[in-house]
Amino acid sequence: MKAMILAAGLGTRLRPLTDERPKALVEVSGRTLLEITLARLRSFGIEEVIVNVHHYAGMVVEYLQAHGDFGMRIAISREDELLLDTGGGLKKAADFVLQGDAVDEPFVLHNVDVLSAIDLGKMVEFHRQQNALATLAVQQRKSSRLLLFDAQAAAAMRLCGRRTTGQADEMVCAAAHPQAWAFAGIHVISTRIFGLMSDGGEPVFSIIPEYLRLAGRGEKIVGFPADDCYWRDLGTVASLQQANEDVERKLIEL
Repeated sequence: MKAMILAAGLGTRLRPLTDERPKALVEVSGRTLLEITLARLRSFGIEEVIVNVHHYAGMVVEYLQAHGDFGMRIAISREDELLLDTGGGLKKAADFVLQGDAVDEPFVLHNVDVLSAIDLGKMVEFHRQQNALATLAVQQRKSSRLLLFDAQAAAAMRLCGRRTTGQADEMVCAAAHPQAWAFAGIHVISTRIFGLMSDGGEPVFSIIPEYLRLAGRGEKIVGFPADDCYWRDLGTVASLQQANEDVERKLIEL
């Protein structure tokens, strides 16, 4: 199985830590976010990874080379001129993901600035059991942007819309009792998504609107509840400080 790590963002919320380095090389408990994410993937048997880069891209490349790619096969997807967002970045990495894989083989898409104990093995198994196009790790927590899932759907929560603070709910398919969940930045996706993506010809686009469009067409996008797992967004200096405390208190192991 393969994975992609989304690490191209500017990390503006992490300034001044990202003034002279990419967010992937910011540290928690003496380890970079990139190393932590790679180690998590490797612990679940994933050894082929592509990392997208933009801000201080050369530093990421040099870091990986200096550490022997941590014993993994790691490719780099450079977004030199434009940040392609999640959808555009994923589409650019399609050749790596598809190389040598059978049709419908799942892969993991993981934000570099997410620290979690979510069981990727169980998530992949759930994805296969549901025969889903994409499976999204979700939690019941506050967020200004929430995804809506039909809790009455047979066997799994199916994506049916989204909720943004201050706006009316956007529904893409009927649901009697939609439930709002916060996305945790971890996806398991079938490779067949590359044949279904429609970016309107633009290189820069987000994956969430694609999920909503595809769900509206009847494709199976499901939620994987992960409330019982440690999770933290590492996008701010305050959250990094809290993560360091969590490691010290042994709430999470790196």
